[in-house]
Amino acid sequence: MSLDTRLLDALSAWRQAPAWRVAFSGGLDSTVLLHLLARLSRQHALPALSAIHVHHGLQAVADAWPEHCRQVCAQLGVPLQVLRVTVAPGASVEQAARQARYAAFATVLGQGEALLTAQHRDDQAETLLFRLLRGAGVRGLAAMPVHRPLGAGTLLRPLLDVSRAELQAYAGRHGVRWVEDPSNRDTGYARNYLRQSVWPVLIRQWPQASLTLARSAAHMAEAQQLLDELAAEDLALAATPAPFAWLPIPSLDLAPLLALSEARQRNALRHWLAPLTRLPDSEHWAGWRCLRDAGVDAAPVWRLAQGELRRAEGRLWWLAG
Repeated sequence: MSLDTRLLDALSAWRQAPAWRVAFSGGLDSTVLLHLLARLSRQHALPALSAIHVHHGLQAVADAWPEHCRQVCAQLGVPLQVLRVTVAPGASVEQAARQARYAAFATVLGQGEALLTAQHRDDQAETLLFRLLRGAGVRGLAAMPVHRPLGAGTLLRPLLDVSRAELQAYAGRHGVRWVEDPSNRDTGYARNYLRQSVWPVLIRQWPQASLTLARSAAHMAEAQQLLDELAAEDLALAATPAPFAWLPIPSLDLAPLLALSEARQRNALRHWLAPLTRLPDSEHWAGWRCLRDAGVDAAPVWRLAQGELRRAEGRLWWLAG
């Protein structure tokens, strides 16, 4: 099946979106995605196509990238929006830049619009391996979802079944120009070390590693969906009305949770807490056991990243920090 057909198939559910907006860095992957979509838009009735370039300002060489992106978009006849962001200082520049980038995308994405990003099958496999090395659970090992809500619209990753080699081959056939980010060669970044020093060794021994690891990520995504459905069933029993209707804070009836196994308790609470706070790591779940098992007259507190969980009147109460 041709790359054009696979891309259209991957986007078939969003053909009625008001607009498709491509996250365009100017690198190989996003340039190929934009080139493909510009070609397809001349052959098919597709949503309005445009591109968004986020300028982080982290390195001097990047100052030339917005102009490169303007030239590419002008050649393709695609409107371009350039967003400038400030990356918050912190331990992980990669994570801070990613957060700033997606926050910027979310602010400009219109109602029902789709933001298309160019992560591919090799990226998915690397993400799974990276998270496995960090001890992630099922949700983390599901790696990158094909789609998820973002702002008023949806984030789509239509190339997750396409290899990096296929994108490079397309670029060669069509004379696609792109920019290279020099920071991608810096193995001081964990992802770069994995990609440059570890991944080539794996590929030599297991040439189909990207395919099989991406397949494992899909299995994990399916398993996570089942866990989410189980959590929704368990939380439905605990989501009884609070005795204080005038107190508009999230709470759960504790008794239905206590009737569950410990694994199902954690699964239900992960699902409930996910929109409220960054989820705790494995060791920090000892705080839940302390709160759950404290004496009747106690007033236990489990402190989390964005607030705390308290137990009172036979219920769990979430207090945002």
